[in-house]
Amino acid sequence: MRLPGMSQPFLLAPIAECPPGPPAAQVRLAVLGARGVGKSAMIVRFLTKRFIGDYEPNTGNLYCRRVRLEGDHVAVQIQDTPGCIQVQEDCVQVLESLSRCTTWAEGFLLVYSITDYDSYQSVRPLYQHIRKVHPDPRTPIIIVGNKADLLHARQVQAKEGLQLANELGSLFLEISTSDDSQGVCDVFQYLCKEVSKLQHAGGTDRRRTSIIPRPKSPNMQDLKRRFKQALSSKVK
Repeated sequence: MRLPGMSQPFLLAPIAECPPGPPAAQVRLAVLGARGVGKSAMIVRFLTKRFIGDYEPNTGNLYCRRVRLEGDHVAVQIQDTPGCIQVQEDCVQVLESLSRCTTWAEGFLLVYSITDYDSYQSVRPLYQHIRKVHPDPRTPIIIVGNKADLLHARQVQAKEGLQLANELGSLFLEISTSDDSQGVCDVFQYLCKEVSKLQHAGGTDRRRTSIIPRPKSPNMQDLKRRFKQALSSKVK
C-alpha cells in the first residue's frame, strides 16, 4: 500500500462545523479505504443527508457535528483520509503515514467498493495496522462494502466481505450511500454508540481496576446480534 505524492502528514485539516453550545461528549471516528470507494460521500451523507457523487481528492478533512445519540448531544468528529491507497509490497510505509490518524481515532470504518476488488484487498492491512495501534479488541471497527446499488459491476461478493470480517473479528455490512441515507446514518450512529460505551467502560476500568478486570476479548456474537437488530429494519 502506498500514498503517492504525500510528503507531509495529512491528519486534522479542520473544518469548523460544530456549532457553539454547551460542552458535549466527544466521539472521534476515522473513515479509511482506497481511492474512489465513497468515503467522503458517506461522511457528507451522514452529516447532511445529501448525496454528492463527485469529490476532489481530499488531503484529510476533519468534520465535526453535534448529533443526538440516545437522548444526549454528542460532538462527533470524523476524520476523512486521502483515497490513494494501493496494495503493494511496501505496505508498512503507508501504514506508518496513517499512524497519527489511527492513534487519534476511537472508532473506525474501513470502506471498500463492491465494484473494486483492489479496494477490498486494502482492508486487511489497514485493519491489522489499527489493531497494532489499538490492541484492545473492544475498539470498534466496522467493515463496509459500499456502492451496493451497482450490482451489475460487482467484483466483490457479499460472502467475501462477510468472510473477511469473520476472520478479522469485525462487523460487516453492505450499503449504498447514494440510495440509502438511513443505512449510512445507522452505521455511523452504531459506531458512535460503541465508542461511547467503550469510553464509559474505560472510565469505570480506571476507577475500579482492582474490582472489575478488563475483558480480554469482546463478545462478537452479541455485537453482531445488536448490530443486526439496529439495522435489520432499515438497511438492505
